[in-house]
Amino acid sequence: MAKKQETKKEVEVPVVETPVVETAKPKTRERLKPSNEWEIKDRVYYLSSNKTPISKSIKSANIYWFDEELGYERELKYCENQRTTFVDEMKGDQRLSHIIFRNGYLNVPKEKTVLQKLLSKYHPMNGIVYYEWKPEAVANNEVQNLELEIEALNAAQSMDIDMAEAIMRVEIGSKVAEMSSKELKRDLLLFAKGNPELFLELVNDENVVLRNFGIKATEMGLLKLSQDQRTFSWGSNDRKLMNVPFDEHPYSALAAWFKTDEGMEIYSNIEKRLN
Repeated sequence: MAKKQETKKEVEVPVVETPVVETAKPKTRERLKPSNEWEIKDRVYYLSSNKTPISKSIKSANIYWFDEELGYERELKYCENQRTTFVDEMKGDQRLSHIIFRNGYLNVPKEKTVLQKLLSKYHPMNGIVYYEWKPEAVANNEVQNLELEIEALNAAQSMDIDMAEAIMRVEIGSKVAEMSSKELKRDLLLFAKGNPELFLELVNDENVVLRNFGIKATEMGLLKLSQDQRTFSWGSNDRKLMNVPFDEHPYSALAAWFKTDEGMEIYSNIEKRLN
């Protein structure tokens, strides 16, 4: 008999995969930038009185600053051996230092950041006894003033004679009636250059022409203002036209009255007589 050949069965061994555990990489912390970053630079402080005494001291201790984030006042002190000006943050001995202005100013180098922050941000006398010199702010103000002056001069250059007379009457009063057109133009340009802010304010005042109109009518006798400056009336028959409200300039009140229905009729009547 033939022997049966036994077939060997291969036993499959299951392969167990070991999971690879990845170790988490440490996250790199990003450096946070402060919202109000302090600029490292030399700073100069001047006394507000514009005087230059040989020496002037201000308090360097027993001063307080209200911290809005914490909700209470914090004591301030200037100590050269400390890295902060807040007493509650100081460590170790506190060697008090003096703050002295000499010849009207105090130059603080960039290395003394603690003193700079005390003077620029926290000291209660900042803006009262002394101020920080900021050339950028000064230059910005000068540019604004120059632009305002140019705007005023351009407006004066293109202004008609009636408007020019109305504005100069506010500045020099009744003398404007005796001036020639050239003199009026010259003084108008000088006024615009010397006080551009007031000049432009008058240019944009819609009542300035009406006030001038009322003054001219009064000077020519068409209108009459009572001695107590409370009543306007016709110059020819003393018929009362309007009462000036209490605590109001008479010609400002007259200018506002010219805009009413009754006042517009009187304005037209006067305008015909002036022309």
